[in-house]
Amino acid sequence: MCGFVGILGLNGIHVDACVIKQMTAALRHRGPDDQGIYVSGPVGVGFRRLSILDLSTAAHQPMFSHDGQLVLVYNGEIYNYVELRQELEALGHRFDSSGDTEVLLHAYQEWDTECLHRLNGMWAFLIYDMRRKRIFGSRDRFGKKPLYYYRSRDFIIFGSEIKAILASGYYCGGINWHKAAKFLLHGDLDHSDGSNETLYSGITQVSAGSVFELDLQGHLTERRFWFLGDSSAADRLHIKDINDAAESFYEIFEDALRIRLRSDVPVGVFLSGGLDSTSILCTSAKIIKSGFATLAEPLWALSYQDKGYDESIYIDDTVRQVRPRHIRWRANPVGLWNVLEQMLWHQDEPVHSMGALVTFELCRIASQNGIKVILNGGGSDESLAGYHNFFVNYWYTLIKKGQYRDAWREISAYAMAHGGTPWRLCLEPAYCRLKSNLSKIPGFESFAHWVRDRKLEGDSWFSGDLLNSFRIHNKEEYKEPMLDLALKQAVEDSPLPLYLRFEDRNSMAHSIEQRMPFLDYRLVSLAFQLRPEWKMRGPWNKYVLREAMRRRIPESVRKRVDKMGLPVSTRNWFADTLYEPMQALLASQEVRERGIYNIEAIRQDLERHRRGEIDVSGKLFNVAQFEILVKTKQA
Repeated sequence: MCGFVGILGLNGIHVDACVIKQMTAALRHRGPDDQGIYVSGPVGVGFRRLSILDLSTAAHQPMFSHDGQLVLVYNGEIYNYVELRQELEALGHRFDSSGDTEVLLHAYQEWDTECLHRLNGMWAFLIYDMRRKRIFGSRDRFGKKPLYYYRSRDFIIFGSEIKAILASGYYCGGINWHKAAKFLLHGDLDHSDGSNETLYSGITQVSAGSVFELDLQGHLTERRFWFLGDSSAADRLHIKDINDAAESFYEIFEDALRIRLRSDVPVGVFLSGGLDSTSILCTSAKIIKSGFATLAEPLWALSYQDKGYDESIYIDDTVRQVRPRHIRWRANPVGLWNVLEQMLWHQDEPVHSMGALVTFELCRIASQNGIKVILNGGGSDESLAGYHNFFVNYWYTLIKKGQYRDAWREISAYAMAHGGTPWRLCLEPAYCRLKSNLSKIPGFESFAHWVRDRKLEGDSWFSGDLLNSFRIHNKEEYKEPMLDLALKQAVEDSPLPLYLRFEDRNSMAHSIEQRMPFLDYRLVSLAFQLRPEWKMRGPWNKYVLREAMRRRIPESVRKRVDKMGLPVSTRNWFADTLYEPMQALLASQEVRERGIYNIEAIRQDLERHRRGEIDVSGKLFNVAQFEILVKTKQA
């Protein structure tokens, strides 16, 4: 909803207000409604505001405590701010505004670092505590709101986006070629290696779910304040069966949506034909109709459609039930290609696929219609086993527990709905078990990494210099693939951190706030307390959600066994409409002088792709976006 920057000067250096202003200006898209800076000696902060709650000047940032000893810059939403405010008022606190920013400031005054455990929301913030001569900061449990920092000899610099740090003029690094190689050769992005490094050497992400303290001498201490599955065994819910689990899930989900519908501006939902967005739209409509939420205007729904992936039948069923203001949008490849450079400027780093361009354009359409808050289904697939590969983890878990008859029944039901034979499908969990057992043999992981490196060296697209920058040591790959472990990795490591990053940048590029009710920490904590067979059942994933939505969403959606997400016809596009633009990019002087590509090998594969002999659309898109990104950031 906003963006901020901060600088701590070291070695007796005072902060230049002009630098804070130019950094803050780089984040104008995150907050077009208001701005402010504070500079005092070695400390400076700047802020851009997108007004969502309390549209008045009383919510201006940087925000000061009544005694003038605290200065806050904050990006996010504390959804339970109403309840926290009532609690703080009972303790004697006085408020001048009606939004959540001042609640956060008073919560820190009252409970210090323990205030974080009381917050339900998404956030990144800095508080300059003059009395204690420290800067206190935090990032929310899942890292929905971004925060980066860079340390030089004379400064420690913070920013909501990398571009703000680059705009300071103090950044002396360049491309992190280790990260670039991991992306180009292996497709790794963001936290997929467990590190907080970025594509820019020396610029690091503050860890999700963390809190840090920075004294004025530059000593920084960081720790996690929350871990997935924090609740102890004594706190676990006593759930008897799937019906009990579904009712508990729906109760929390409905409340998560209720507090996320708090807004003084119009709200919309990105509606695919899938289970997650349909559940959000239908439940939101019910909450509004019941009077438990009041919006500035009726609920909106925005849908993307691709002629190669038609979900209109499911979307139409949902629209008939809810009757929102509905906008349908169909992309074209030239239009998406033409906004790629603009999207990458906002992203600062590569994205996973051209699907990210779809949400970028949907956010543009939302903004053009005056919608400033969007609800989407992010986080459900990672915590409730929504991806297809989790079926193998589920079958493996049953087999590992000795539930062979149950595993056979589940695999057979899956085969009946999705195709394939049960015996062939049984080979997949068997292979996982073999790999897990082999990984326990001394030296096996080193051998596996050696084999992978040899395979990568056979990639004719890239030079030896790039290959030498690539060293992968992903020990997680050979951990036992139990379902809960796979889900934990999906939430904490990959792919959720990547998805949160591109969703945040895409929405903020158009001054829109995205809210994700499935990432209410109470809901995620519940999901990780549920038994595997309550998350998956026969041909269905996210089974507890399907049961929770019985008679609440259209049956056509609830019983779907296929999954599309936001698909685009990338393969066809690069063989047709995007063939010439890709050829032009490969012919450019910058690409030829980069020194990391074998241009002729890429051209040959592009021709084979065009003839339908191979599919290299993903690799082509990665090369294209990397080159556009480097050019954009150097300009």
